[in-house]
Amino acid sequence: MAAPLLAAALPTGAQECPCVGPPRGAIVAAGGGTLDPGIYARFVELAGGRDARVVLIPTAGTAYGGQDGWRAIEELREAGVEKLEILHTRSRDVADLEVFAAPLEDATGVWLSGGHQWRLVDVYLGTETHRELQAVLERGGVIGGNSAGASALASFLLRGGEYNGEIVATERAEGFGFLRDVALDQHLLERGRENEMFEVLRRAPHLLGIGLNEGSAIVVIGDLARVLGGRVAVYDPTDPLTLIPLRWLGPGDVYDLGARQTVLTEVGRGG
Repeated sequence: MAAPLLAAALPTGAQECPCVGPPRGAIVAAGGGTLDPGIYARFVELAGGRDARVVLIPTAGTAYGGQDGWRAIEELREAGVEKLEILHTRSRDVADLEVFAAPLEDATGVWLSGGHQWRLVDVYLGTETHRELQAVLERGGVIGGNSAGASALASFLLRGGEYNGEIVATERAEGFGFLRDVALDQHLLERGRENEMFEVLRRAPHLLGIGLNEGSAIVVIGDLARVLGGRVAVYDPTDPLTLIPLRWLGPGDVYDLGARQTVLTEVGRGG
C-alpha cells in the first residue's frame, strides 16, 4: 500500500531523501483534545480506507477502561475502522516478545493514544514492538498519535518525566525516533506551553520544535508536513528571517521539515 502524495502541486524533489520524516509510510501527530474528524479520516485513508487493519496502543493512558487512551476505540470506530486490534502491556519483557508484537505484522495503521508519553517509551522503546512499528512504516503504512502518543513519535522526548511540568527529563529524553531531530509538544496554547520549547532548543539547538494545539495535527510524508484542524507552531533556531524562532502554520499549510521552510500556504502561495 503506497501512501498518497500530500498534494500534486508540491515542488519537484521536495520528497526526495527525507532527513526528518520516514522514508516510506506516513506519520499523523495530533495535539490532543477533541480532534477534527478530518484528522481521523486522513489517518484511515492512509491506512487503506475500508481495508485498513489498525492496531491501537493505549499504553500511555491510565487503568483499563479509563478516559485517557481507551476512548480512542470509539473515535477510530466512528472514523470507519472495522478491523481494530488492541495492543497493550506494562511489561518491557512482554513487549519484547515476537508473539506479543505479532498483530503489528499485518497492520496498515497504528494509533498511539493519549496519557503520559513516558509510559510508552518505558515499555516499548528498543523492543520487538518498537521494531515492528518501524516495519509498519517501511511497508508504507501509517503511525498516528494523539497528545502523549504524538510526542513519543519524535526522536527527542519532551516531558518524559512522571511530572508533566518537567519539560526535559534527562532520564527519559529519547522517543521512538520516527521524526528525526524533532521535539514535539501538544496541548500548546491550551496549557500555556507556547514559550517552553525555547528552553528545549537552548539545550539542544539542532532540534526542530513542533507545537500542536488541541484539535490540530500534522500529516508527515517524507519531509513534508501538512497541517490539519488548527494552528501549529514551528520552532527553528536556525531561521534567519525572525528574531524569535517561531512561526505559526494554519490548516492546509505545508512545511518542509528538512529544508525548514513553508512550501505551500492555505491560499496556495509558496513561502
